[in-house]
Amino acid sequence: MLALVLAVAALFTGTPQPVTIIASDGVPLACSIVEPDGAPPAGGWPAVILFHGLGQSHSDMEPIATQALAPAGFASLMCDARGTGASGGVWGLDGPREDQDARDLFTWLAARPEISGTAIGAVGLSLGGGAVWNAAAAGVPFAAIVPMITWTDLQTALAPNGLAKSIPIQLLALAVPTARWDPSLLAAEPSLLQSNLSAVAPIAAARSVVSRLPAITTPTLLMQGRHDFFFDIDQAEAAYKRLGGPKQLYIGDLGHAPAANPPAELPTIYGVAVAWLNRYLRGTGSTDAPVQLAHDPWDGKTTRYDALPPTKTISIELPGATTLKTGTDVVRGVRLTGGPHETFGDGTVKVRYWNAKGWDHLVATVTLAGSSTPITVGGVKITTPSGIATIHLLNESVLVPAGRRVLVTLGATDEIFGMAVPAGSSITIGRETLNLSVLKRAVSR
Repeated sequence: MLALVLAVAALFTGTPQPVTIIASDGVPLACSIVEPDGAPPAGGWPAVILFHGLGQSHSDMEPIATQALAPAGFASLMCDARGTGASGGVWGLDGPREDQDARDLFTWLAARPEISGTAIGAVGLSLGGGAVWNAAAAGVPFAAIVPMITWTDLQTALAPNGLAKSIPIQLLALAVPTARWDPSLLAAEPSLLQSNLSAVAPIAAARSVVSRLPAITTPTLLMQGRHDFFFDIDQAEAAYKRLGGPKQLYIGDLGHAPAANPPAELPTIYGVAVAWLNRYLRGTGSTDAPVQLAHDPWDGKTTRYDALPPTKTISIELPGATTLKTGTDVVRGVRLTGGPHETFGDGTVKVRYWNAKGWDHLVATVTLAGSSTPITVGGVKITTPSGIATIHLLNESVLVPAGRRVLVTLGATDEIFGMAVPAGSSITIGRETLNLSVLKRAVSR
């Protein structure tokens, strides 16, 4: 996950002061507040509520407050999410109760005499980004928001194309002891892991903003990772296309695995965020281009666009006929012509198959030859013994150097989709068609 420490010689301003805030249902939330040095300006300091990621605590957000926000003149409030860390209550995965917590925190902060009650924004990371989205959709009156490396549609994030990302889901589940889970989440977890999505759809819908995006007019800076198998670019791109208010999109080397998270990029990330908050909380300065794509590996530069980057599709046929049995897979490869290419957008693998016996899903992994880290992955359920399966690939932005061979591995499991098929299962894989969406002009080198 994103390392939340500025790796530069930074000016420290303000000291975190511990505080306990009692939520409206009586649950104590363990928090800290950071304020800039000196006297507050007339009307009070603009302020930001920071929401941490899963497995973190409010102390993980304090470096942002002391090293980025306070020097820029912003006060900050950060709390352990309910059911995590030193806060009470049960963990609800950014459900309706957490929306009310966000409202309670906003009310508490706005009531402080040194804070401007009309200039409060929110920044959230991963789980915290979901909290920011859902609170904004629920009407918490943030003046600006910055959701980072998070989801807008929880169901498609955790089970794209109807197949659960069982390995990441299990890793996420370990971050909070099950004794502290909301009982409804605990009851739904086995269904999610088995891709029984009808049982989890109501829970996911209550924690997703995708259907409410056009109604959100809060100025929104979206920050998403270019190579993140938990929450891919699609989660932010959907919001950028549909949001009803001012918006900006930054796509960088930040995020969950396999993101690089180079420390040298953090000053740029925080600089973009501070500029956004200045513009909409303080009314000063200007924002950058509507869309920025950081180069990978990070070279200190971003490519700027007036809209989402233009793309094209490369379509490649991978012929053959291979019968798979439980525990086996098939690898086919091709050397892309031209290049370098840089993936961006939604790709697919179309698979002709027959004689499926006990084999109820397929997983595709796309890699560069010689690399152990996939470019992208995808999976799909199959319900008939023969047919054409379309596997939608995660939207990842990865450089494919000129002349490098691209491999497509098809089977039942990989490092993201961990569901196996029963012993004795088999399937015959025929011709595959790999459709890769790539930038019209690669920006990384």
